[in-house]
Amino acid sequence: MKLFSRKRIIEIAVLVVIAIVILFAVDYYLSALRKAPETENVYEPEPKIEYGIVVDSFSIVKDVIKPGENLSSILLKYHISQNTMDQLVKKSVGVFDVRSIRAGNKYTVLCSNDSLQKAEYFIYEHSPTHYVVFETGDSIHIHKGEKEVTVKLKSASGTISSSLWNAMVDINASPNLTIGLSEIFAWTIDFYAIQKGDNFTALYEELSVEGESIGLGNIISARFNHGGKDNFAYRFVQDDKADYFDEKGMSLRRAFLKAPLKFSRISSRFSNSRLHPVLRIRRPHHGVDYAAPKGTPVHSIGSGTVTESRYAGGAGRMIKIRHNSTYSTAYLHLSGYGPGIKSGARVQQGQVIGYVGSSGLSTGPHLDFRFYKNGTPVDPLKVESPPALPVKKELMDSFNIVRLQLSRQLDSLSMSKKKALKPL
Repeated sequence: MKLFSRKRIIEIAVLVVIAIVILFAVDYYLSALRKAPETENVYEPEPKIEYGIVVDSFSIVKDVIKPGENLSSILLKYHISQNTMDQLVKKSVGVFDVRSIRAGNKYTVLCSNDSLQKAEYFIYEHSPTHYVVFETGDSIHIHKGEKEVTVKLKSASGTISSSLWNAMVDINASPNLTIGLSEIFAWTIDFYAIQKGDNFTALYEELSVEGESIGLGNIISARFNHGGKDNFAYRFVQDDKADYFDEKGMSLRRAFLKAPLKFSRISSRFSNSRLHPVLRIRRPHHGVDYAAPKGTPVHSIGSGTVTESRYAGGAGRMIKIRHNSTYSTAYLHLSGYGPGIKSGARVQQGQVIGYVGSSGLSTGPHLDFRFYKNGTPVDPLKVESPPALPVKKELMDSFNIVRLQLSRQLDSLSMSKKKALKPL
């Protein structure tokens, strides 16, 4: 009796052969894996980029412009020929005036990474955010660049104990915030009259480049309590122009600034009978004297036309500005005039028109500021200016959404007992 047919025996033999082949294949594969060297992950560092240039292959020199240095004197130290210098100057026309390089500003030189250390690029930073690249290698090119600015929203809250400036110091806030608040509320708060107990809260932008603070951006909103009264400011854009408005949508700008100096003190007020400090006789003093150091910038309190810019006897160097058919102002005892200030010149609100001095009949540096209505002198401290344009009716809904959101943030900060800077 046959146990297996011939056909069955062949099938079994084939299966055995296949099994043997598979076993050999698996063994070979596993053996190959055991013999194969382990591969390591190779880390390739990201190229280092500065000013839009891959700098890994260069020797980098960073420094600041020293007094007396210029483009030529610096690049000559890095083996740039006079011929190349001449080409750089020619190609810079219309891009950057090389004569405007100033001491104290930063620069970077990218040199060939060899014994010669020849400059391949010279980068001059004319501001914390803007720079000019001079390519000095085989081909000469010049172009401008701009660093990325990081904007961070921050807040500050404080109470006045002696001055707004000192209040900022107490909470480690930037003194520039003092200037910003004084400019925003210039038409509604007399910062020469702020008092102990006045307090403020502000939301503002802090700008930084490469992790280093470069100053303040926009103040987004603020509350300033002066004499027990809250004054609000909300930044809002209409007609592609940003301005500051109160809680009712009225502009904080007025026809005139509250004062022609940012920071000083009143040394003498408007009077019809004042003992003259030099002549020692009583006579009208139809102005307000602001004591300030010589050279302090004097600002026009409103836009207008210069009608006088001259030396006027006891008034010394003086400027008179006609703002409209009703109002004009005068600025006396100046030490000098601002750029372009002469009779007939147009000036803008806040423009520097001159500098505090002691010319004419004067016992010391101060500004005698005078205000005229229809040609008659009036007390500048009692002038009420009409407001600028409010938020448009069709934009009030949008404004109120912004205002409510910012008000909640201001209220939250005002309730906090801590007087400190806090990132939001």
